[in-house]
Amino acid sequence: MAAKLSIADVLSLPNCAVKIPRLGFGVYLSHNQQCVKSSLAALKAGYRHIDSAQYYANEKEVGQAVQQSGLNRPEVFITTKILSATGSPEKTYQKVLESVHTIDGTDGYVDLFLVHSPNGGAAARKEMYMALERLFAEGRAKSIGVSNWGVGHIEELKSYAKVWPPHVNQLEREIVSYCHKNGIVVEAYSPLVRNQKANDPMLKAIAKAHGKTTAQVLIRYCLQKDWVPLPKSDTPSRIVENADVYDFELGVEDMARLDGLDQGARGSIVQTATNTL
Repeated sequence: MAAKLSIADVLSLPNCAVKIPRLGFGVYLSHNQQCVKSSLAALKAGYRHIDSAQYYANEKEVGQAVQQSGLNRPEVFITTKILSATGSPEKTYQKVLESVHTIDGTDGYVDLFLVHSPNGGAAARKEMYMALERLFAEGRAKSIGVSNWGVGHIEELKSYAKVWPPHVNQLEREIVSYCHKNGIVVEAYSPLVRNQKANDPMLKAIAKAHGKTTAQVLIRYCLQKDWVPLPKSDTPSRIVENADVYDFELGVEDMARLDGLDQGARGSIVQTATNTL
């Protein structure tokens, strides 16, 4: 019998005092006031973790939603990401600091700041990660990590990083066992596979057996795997529905059948985490 889960559950990040909510809300492709409305709907439904990025161009709107929610800032966990370096350590630091200011004001902070991708080469990865370490040392990022990084990229950090292991690796499915072995919390973006598995007969059968939607089954699957899923929607009813995953449990057989849906690199939605440099 798996431990009972709730929407208030958190995971401890390695080598720091930060705890990350186990259910997050994604805002990719949600812009302007739609992002504000969707984020507010998520917070009203009980989500306490919003995942943004510089590339998403909605950091300001996420900050506005938190300010308008009536919740105290420490009650909401905010993640953002940097996609590319500037070629200068100082300029890259200013680039990440600008995100903090955009989200939470001049004296604010973000709870988690990630390097969005390993693309760009070793020098760019180092420049971005060291900028995040500076933010972390200043308390402007409470935790830092990476996204889409493979084993080789994370091992590369050992040659210069003060913060190792990175607190989080946000990815689809690869290198999970490596991350768990090293205490790195795994965040699962695209946990709903952008609806591409909605009509899978096996997934539909599991959902029907539990009286749930296929999306709810996939989110519950991530939670039972000890991942942090980041489902995204701009539909208020679905935002609420995606958080209604705490009144059922997937059995051992269900979990094994869902494991069988894994297509490895072939099934990646955005980017496969390669395990070599």
